[in-house]
This record gives sequence, structure tokens and C-alpha cells, in this order.
Amino acid sequence: MSTIEVTSPFDGRVVGEVPFTSVEGVEKAIDLAYEKFLDVDNWIPKYKRIEILENLMKIMSSQVEELTILCASEGGKPYIDSKVEIQRAINGVKIAIEQLGIQEGQEIAMGHTASSANRMAYTMKEPIGVVAAISAFNHPFNLAVHQVIPALAVGCPVIIRPATQTPMSAVKLVELLKEAGLPDGWAQAVVCDRQGGELLVTSPKTAFFTFIGSGPVGWYLNSKSSPGTRAALEHGGVAPVIVEPDADIDAMIPDLGKGGFYHAGQVCVSVQRVYVHESIADEVAAKLSDYASKLVVGDQLDPKTEVGPLINHNEVNRVEEWVNEAVQKGGKILTGGKRISDSCFEPTVIFNPADDALVSTKEVFGPVVIVYSYSNIDEAIKRANALDVSFQAAVFTKNIDTALKAVKRLNGTTVMVNDHTAFRVDWMPFGGAKTSGLGLGGIPDSMNEMQNQKMMVIKSPVL
Repeated sequence: MSTIEVTSPFDGRVVGEVPFTSVEGVEKAIDLAYEKFLDVDNWIPKYKRIEILENLMKIMSSQVEELTILCASEGGKPYIDSKVEIQRAINGVKIAIEQLGIQEGQEIAMGHTASSANRMAYTMKEPIGVVAAISAFNHPFNLAVHQVIPALAVGCPVIIRPATQTPMSAVKLVELLKEAGLPDGWAQAVVCDRQGGELLVTSPKTAFFTFIGSGPVGWYLNSKSSPGTRAALEHGGVAPVIVEPDADIDAMIPDLGKGGFYHAGQVCVSVQRVYVHESIADEVAAKLSDYASKLVVGDQLDPKTEVGPLINHNEVNRVEEWVNEAVQKGGKILTGGKRISDSCFEPTVIFNPADDALVSTKEVFGPVVIVYSYSNIDEAIKRANALDVSFQAAVFTKNIDTALKAVKRLNGTTVMVNDHTAFRVDWMPFGGAKTSGLGLGGIPDSMNEMQNQKMMVIKSPVL
């Protein structure tokens, strides 16, 4: 079997090596997973699944430092944030265990019509089948947990295809699951090319696929999936934030800064478009710029680093081009605006570029936050809603009526009030609408998506 080297996005040094799976190898993985699902008599019982997941939590908890370094090394997320990612991943396993005691069927009412007399009915849940998971680079360990663990928790065999730039975390998770007692074939990691990834989705043996990544790829794969294959797609957004004149500016700035520059802005719900009332726009822009200018940029493994590298050099080139175009379209650079190296870009704040600039219409996925001024909230909402994405949004205000108006009118599956758009906990529903995605993630919702509902109806003359 061939292997591929994994390199650090900061300096290009080799940080690991993983097996590379051919298309034929992917096909074998699908066949093995499908065999496990068809062998109903040997499905892993719920109590055993709980035992395996509890063992996994213990193993992960004993390896937090090693897993943090692994995750940071390949993904470029700063050490301090990667450690939080590992702790979240451990808690994600715990959430799945807890959900197994909550998710249940129900009695369906019978007997209230003549046709339903002498009957009782109950629903129950069953695993949907083989789950294929296509994952992204930006949270390599926690995303793997969010895609693999719900499948195993409800009894589905699962195959994960991690991003080829950050494959080690998913491979490690599967290794840890085997160490925790998971039988062979129930969780597999395949590091493969796009053809192999497409085979995972298009195989008629795949019952459900979960995709985290770019919109064009996700919608393409969804269009190619076999009839009956269900899907959950998580794409990006161009997160809008509205700031009203009564907002608590000093309390808000750290939230906006963290939401915009966390993981160098490479988050699907990063703060990007900040619409600020004209009466305070200059003040907010200046304070946000001051915050950004003080962030420590550099090697993700340095505990002092707050903003690490972008995932590859091409992304630095792209962000630089977009920032330059924003300036050409009237934007003013308040801080940053330049590359630091081939791998790092300065935390950047741009004021009032045109609404048709790339930074105003596309997901930057880099350490760039845009501040725009507006005269009334209806204008701000209209501009915030002008794009075909709909994910998480936010409004900052002390007025409950204003907050409720924004929540009602902003396009978003979640609207934060007095918090940044990148807020997330792993038990909440999480996902986009319109071009931002399909279905919902989050551990409980993913578990629901990966199960079928079956109903039993009993007829008896003595009921």
C-alpha cells in the first residue's frame, strides 16, 4: 500500500505519514461495511456500543497533549485552540452516549376511528445503513468525531474520507476506536483521491453521506448520489453581523475579534461582514482594528500564537488578491492587508469596500473582517440578506424589539444576539440553508439523521 506525507501548513515540514487508499481499496472498504450492516444477527448491541464509546473517552482523555499536537501540526490551528478542539471531541463522544438514552420511539394513537379500532402502534429507530463521511481540513479531529461517532452510536458502519491535507486525525480516531474495542470493519478511514471519495457517495451500498466542505463539491456529490441515499451537507457562509447604536462596544469587540480571526478565519461561520450604524461605525472599526493588530501570528505549535497559518500557500495568494481587489473597490485597510510569509497573512480589517467586492460576496476563509456603515437597520438587514448563503448571523443591541426584529428577518439557521456568529456547542443543531447546506449537524441531530423510523402495528380482537 502506498503512503502520503503530511506536512505542516506553517513551514512545510513533514509531520506524519498515512496510508493512501486506491479506488479498489475504497470499494473493498464499502463492501466490508455493507457486509457488517447486512449481518443483522451480529450488529453491535447498544450496551456494547456505549462501552466502546466510554472506553474511547478514557483513552482520548489520557492522550490530550498528544492529540492536540497531532491536530495542530497537520491543520495549522494554534495549539491553544487545538487543545480546545480535542476537549470538545471528548465531550462530543459523551453527548452521543447521553443521546442513546434519550432518543426513542413513541406510541401512535389508535382507536379513535372505526378503522383503527383494536390496534396499537409503536415506532422504533433502526440504523440507516452504511454511512460515508467526507470531511474538511479546518477541525480535523472534532469534525471526524461529529461524523463518525453519531454513526457508530446508532449502529451504522461508517467510512470517513478526511481531507488529504489533514488526514492524520481521522486515521487516529479510527485507531483509537479499535483500541477501545470496536470490531473490525465498523469504522474505516480511507485517504483517497476525489475519484475514491466520489465512489463512497455514489455507491448504492451507501445509505447516508455526510459532507463538510465547499458548496460546489457538496452539491455535485449530492447530485451524483444513488437513489435513496440521504445526505447532510455543511458548506460555508458569509456571516453577517449587525451592530446597532446601543450596542455595548467594549464588550463586543473581543467577541467580534475572536469570531473573525479564530483559526485565521478558516471557519464556516467566521465573522466576516459587520454592518455598523453610521453613528458608531468609525469607533467600532478603530477598536476592532486595534484588537486585530495585537494578535500574535505564527507557528501554530507555539503556545503564544493566536492566529496560525492558512492551510496552504495558494490560500494566502487568494486572500491577498481579494484584499487588493477590495481596496480597488473603495475599501480602506485599517490594519493588516499584507502577507507575513508564504503561509501567514496579517489579521486584516477593511472599511466600506463595495458590496460587489469579492470580500463582500464570497466566503473569505481567511483572517479578514469587513466593516460597513449603514443608516438604518432595514438597510443593514437587506444588505446582509443579499447573498444566496444562509448560515449563522448575529445582532448586537440592548433593545429587545430590535433583537427580535433582526432574528425574524435575517436569513440564517441561527441568529445570535450579542454574540459572534462562530459560537457553537456540540449538542446544538448546526447547519446551513439555501446554498450553505442541507440538513443539520450537531451530535443529536446527526444521530437522528442516521436512523430510520420503523412502526409496528398490532391488531387484536381483545384490545
